[in-house]
Amino acid sequence: MQIRYLLGILLISLGFSTSTFSAVVPNGTKLAKNQEIVINNSTEPQSIDPHKFQGVPEAQVIYQLFEGLVTVDSSGNILPGTAESWSHNNDFKQWTFKLRSNAKWSNGDPVTAYDFVYSWRRLADPKTGSLYASYLNDLQVINAQDIIKGKKNPADLGVKALDDHTFQVSLVNSIPYFTSMLFHPAVLAVPQKIVEKKGDDWIKIENFVGNGPYKLADHVVNEKIVFERNPLYWNDEETVINKAIFLSIVNGSTDLQRYRAGDIDITSYGLPTEQFSKLKKEVPNELFISKVLSTYSYEINNQKEPFNNVKVREALNLSLDRKIITDKVLAQGEIPTYVFTPTYISEGEKIRQPEYSKLPINERNKKAVKLLEEAGYSKSNPLKFTLLYNTSENHKKIAIAAASIWKNNTQGLVEVSLENQEWKTYLDSRRLGNYDIARAGWSAGYNQAATFINYFLSNATSNTAFYKNDEYDRLANSAYQAINTDVRSEIYAKAEDILAKDFGTIPVYNYVNVRLVKPYVKGYEGKDPLDNILLKNLYLISKEN
Repeated sequence: MQIRYLLGILLISLGFSTSTFSAVVPNGTKLAKNQEIVINNSTEPQSIDPHKFQGVPEAQVIYQLFEGLVTVDSSGNILPGTAESWSHNNDFKQWTFKLRSNAKWSNGDPVTAYDFVYSWRRLADPKTGSLYASYLNDLQVINAQDIIKGKKNPADLGVKALDDHTFQVSLVNSIPYFTSMLFHPAVLAVPQKIVEKKGDDWIKIENFVGNGPYKLADHVVNEKIVFERNPLYWNDEETVINKAIFLSIVNGSTDLQRYRAGDIDITSYGLPTEQFSKLKKEVPNELFISKVLSTYSYEINNQKEPFNNVKVREALNLSLDRKIITDKVLAQGEIPTYVFTPTYISEGEKIRQPEYSKLPINERNKKAVKLLEEAGYSKSNPLKFTLLYNTSENHKKIAIAAASIWKNNTQGLVEVSLENQEWKTYLDSRRLGNYDIARAGWSAGYNQAATFINYFLSNATSNTAFYKNDEYDRLANSAYQAINTDVRSEIYAKAEDILAKDFGTIPVYNYVNVRLVKPYVKGYEGKDPLDNILLKNLYLISKEN
């Protein structure tokens, strides 16, 4: 695996590619005359500013409007993007990217290395308040942490422009897989002149400027976002879809109804679970089931009483029967898990499920009751907390089931109240720590175990569980000293073991994404382990094909 990866880096650094950059249309294919597509993106995005985004709905919009140093094909393979090639020194601590001379912003200005310098500094700047500022720590960029903490100026970040088309990044530690991390929305470039001139209003439709395959044509809040092809995109000639509409339909049943009515070409992945078996029989060729690098969990607010008591956290972990949720509530192929990092991710193969997961559920329940009693709870004084989830039929079903499981399996020592919030409010509640336990989903930013391990670092701006463990931090950071994949895999396994013994979160299952895709939509095969949908990779064929 490591040899193939390094060979790929070598080919790209020399200006070659093993895959195409945009839609792959087989010879002889008859394309539809009207290349317009409608996709449900599940909710109104919290922000389309790459440095202010928080979740998947935002990322899916941002990927259409911006392109970073790298991009991906429909299978998730890393390809040159705004950078046409790159190279690194012998110890993988310095990376140099050559930007395309024909890369432009949608207003006609050239995309330069200075744009990336400005953007990465903006990401690190505490004034920006980015949830993903610590992603620069994950990337090990020199001085990132000190800048995020306000100890140094953004100008001290280890990035520089050698000239208009040469961007260089200097790292504290070696990262051989560095380029695989650069598709993340946080490290995209934003247009400095526009951002500085318009401030927070730069993302309004009348001001918006991007460098991606598509332009922002319309935005009706809580209804739709409309994209139009960007003729100034460097690879526009290989792009096929002319116009796209992303809908903000939260309700899975409505999503399905609109799909059946022909109003939607690709659904969101939150289809009603009770319809799954029927859909498998009726439209098996339109149903895509993708095993993705994502974990559904119940995030514990570790800084809040009584959840700062490990006995309480352990009891809740022990008594939650994941199989009831995966096999009976969902039943779409989800994988029960007791660890946060998917064991099938790159370098996660040595991670093992904790020993308690192998115990019969009745034994786990007995121990949970004992722990709760030791923590001072009883039937007359049960543990009461609120379980927060964002608006979704499936999240509600899972939350109802979890509340019932906890109550039954602890002999009434746990009583759960449910609270539903719309997406933006829910994100704010988690970020500010205004919750007890919250439904959470973490999707890989790149196919490497570090993207999950780094989530729980004490200094991670994305750590909305407020988990802190010095040994965990030390282990996770030591992985950067190891170029050998086996050594890194061992480190990640040990870090995950610490998190599991701390019961710092409640992993529930690893996702599968289930979508419906019309048969005339091509370029989406459900093979990307991150399940990103890039319009530039799609095309519509004539129904006469």
